[in-house]
Amino acid sequence: MFSKTRVTENRPQQAPAPQGSAVETAPSAVPERSLDAPAAAAPRARTAPSVLSPDLTVVGNIQTQGDIQVEGTVEGDIRAHQLTVGETATIKGEIMGDDVIVHGRVVGRVRGLKVRLTASARVEGDIIHKTIAIESGAHFEGSVQRQEDPLNNGGTKKLAPPVA
Repeated sequence: MFSKTRVTENRPQQAPAPQGSAVETAPSAVPERSLDAPAAAAPRARTAPSVLSPDLTVVGNIQTQGDIQVEGTVEGDIRAHQLTVGETATIKGEIMGDDVIVHGRVVGRVRGLKVRLTASARVEGDIIHKTIAIESGAHFEGSVQRQEDPLNNGGTKKLAPPVA
């Protein structure tokens, strides 16, 4: 297509403009990209988390591959990559994600690779995790179980089919 040397060789030489005069410049020799042309493959940018505001009530399950921050009330199960339960949130159902951070109230099972209960957390249910951190002041009623893959079918391991 165009090379840098060819662009500079074909560009007309301009004498410096006298002070106080306006000079028109030639359009750039670099071709503009059409809006219809596909963009170059760029690494996918991390998006902001979806936020459920404090005045929002959701009845039903929520599933996303992205991040979600819940500040309102959810009656149903939630699955996300990173799930943050805000201080004003109440969730009645199972929550699961790679990274689960609880500041608010959860009534139901918590499953995550990394689970963190902050000092303001109130959890009534079992926690199945790979790693866990519970801050001083967190309220927790239930059992804790460590598993290598807590996100797989309720935390239970699948058996391989018999070999014939």
